[in-house]
Amino acid sequence: MSRTRRTSLSRRQALPGRGRHAVVAGTALLAAALTACGGGSGGNAGGDSKADPGQQAAMAISVNLTGDQVKAGEPVKVTVADGKLAQVKVTDGKGGELPGRISADGKDWTSERNASPGTDYKVEAQDTASRSANTQFKTSAADKVNKVSINIPKGSTVGVAMPVSLVFDNPVKNKAEVEKQLKVTTSNDTEGSWGWITDYSGKDRVDWRPKEYWKSGTDVKVEMNLNGVDSGTGGGLFARDYNTEFKIGKDRRMEVSLDTKKMSVTEDGRTVRTIPVSAGTPGGKKASWSGKMVLMAKEGTIRMDSQTVGLGDAYDKMVDYSMRLTWSGMYAHAAPWNSANFGSANTSSGCVGMSDANAKSFYESVQAGDPFEVVGSGSKGNADLGNGYGEWNLSWDQWKAKSATAGGGQNG
Repeated sequence: MSRTRRTSLSRRQALPGRGRHAVVAGTALLAAALTACGGGSGGNAGGDSKADPGQQAAMAISVNLTGDQVKAGEPVKVTVADGKLAQVKVTDGKGGELPGRISADGKDWTSERNASPGTDYKVEAQDTASRSANTQFKTSAADKVNKVSINIPKGSTVGVAMPVSLVFDNPVKNKAEVEKQLKVTTSNDTEGSWGWITDYSGKDRVDWRPKEYWKSGTDVKVEMNLNGVDSGTGGGLFARDYNTEFKIGKDRRMEVSLDTKKMSVTEDGRTVRTIPVSAGTPGGKKASWSGKMVLMAKEGTIRMDSQTVGLGDAYDKMVDYSMRLTWSGMYAHAAPWNSANFGSANTSSGCVGMSDANAKSFYESVQAGDPFEVVGSGSKGNADLGNGYGEWNLSWDQWKAKSATAGGGQNG
């Protein structure tokens, strides 16, 4: 437990900007002497001294965190010994301020966020009688720091199916506490919810998915106020905040039919293209995944090696116009070696292949975040939720149930 230290100053020592400043000695305050000097009357040099009746007792405060090696990860609480608090300011060495609130009875102030690791803090308080007091403390560095990877870079434009996806370096046991610090704000009050899943990498991951696909033109801001939050056992503290902003682009959607061997492309609800394709070979490991997926990224020309996806030495080649659909290696891409089967047979090793010309024009028009659905017979089922962005295969109620907080749904 942290020790509590009480500090005091006279009412004549105001907060910065109010005229006079408190005197600090280490992390404690020097109480001002509240006595008045006076001489005797009628030549009596040894007359009695009397206190000035206009002066008051010094203000005294206590802070739950004191010293130079305070453990971070809990709120700062400031308590006044007598009287009522009028204002409290807790700032770090870079000028950042911890927001907080004074209790209804005026006796306590508690920060809304936790103290961060490895940080110097200054506490300044003033009561309703204009007395002031201040002190300081320093938190120790975190034994272990957790970090976040964000899927959408700041300033991006993405498709209508792209979720916000956060992957954590270390385990997150305190999921509810972490989720409470995550906020999505949108320009049109989009309804959505956070949901916790296991990423394909095996790490903890939390995604924010709208109830329905995004509306084109929506502006989105994501704030992750995680600095000082404890991940729980084995996870460590977060040592910084994160944020990103992005925009929702054109409403473009793709649907691949394994039965017709064609891919239809719609924009704003209107079919604009139909492309002959050849998908995965039915009946085994080479079958395609089906269901609702999301075009995760446009990766261009990449090397595809079947040994990396558990298909032995079936192929090892450079592939053009590659667009990732799952982490496990399902893509849409150019497949000129399979041209005889476009529109007539599914004979690939799981990907959706098309001609060079069609792949080139398709690649140039699509964006990360566009929904990509595979329907029809001969698939190997839906991929796991964390193998790409598979949350769209869940109903809205099923998705909300994956939130770690009671009110998982959120209007941004």
